[in-house]
Amino acid sequence: MIELEAPFRRAMPDDAPALAELVDIAGEGLPFYLWSKMAQSGESVWEVGRRRAVREAGSFSFRNAIVAEVDGVVVASLIGYPLPDRPEPIDDRMPAMFVPLQELENLAPGTWYVNVLATFAAYRGRGYGTRLLGIAERLAAAAGRSGLSIIVSDANVGARRLYERCGCAEVATRPMVKEGWDNPGENWILLVTGQP
Repeated sequence: MIELEAPFRRAMPDDAPALAELVDIAGEGLPFYLWSKMAQSGESVWEVGRRRAVREAGSFSFRNAIVAEVDGVVVASLIGYPLPDRPEPIDDRMPAMFVPLQELENLAPGTWYVNVLATFAAYRGRGYGTRLLGIAERLAAAAGRSGLSIIVSDANVGARRLYERCGCAEVATRPMVKEGWDNPGENWILLVTGQP
């Protein structure tokens, strides 16, 4: 485990509301779209996101999250984890909209995957994203990973600029499968640092 200095800390279950919002920001509305299909009777979309954030396991779990906290408020988050050295074959039952994302993940075995990197709008431009990517690099090194991997929409120009400025390079793309999700992008882009 790496040491973190303020304003950064490991996430806790109480951070679930902010984590759900930041996951949706990073996912450009795709999480909200998916959670709306998962909501049980009487459950709001945001309750689904919060429920998923407080899980002890799974890719979107507070256990995989680092947050930036300013004056008692979570303002940014990083969620990530190591990808396996040998990817599993893609299951034929995987929903079509996830297949291109999984194909790209499978092209970056042995990396530390940045699943979510987001900052609330009022706190952007203050270096939180850059500093969180630096933390991701330290986490990757501590986990013995060969670098970072990130998947981003081709329409998210600001995020791509940040990742490229921090040493990420585009290695592959896959067409998006939207199935009713509204997004201006056409392709998912895999960016990596180091050698995947």
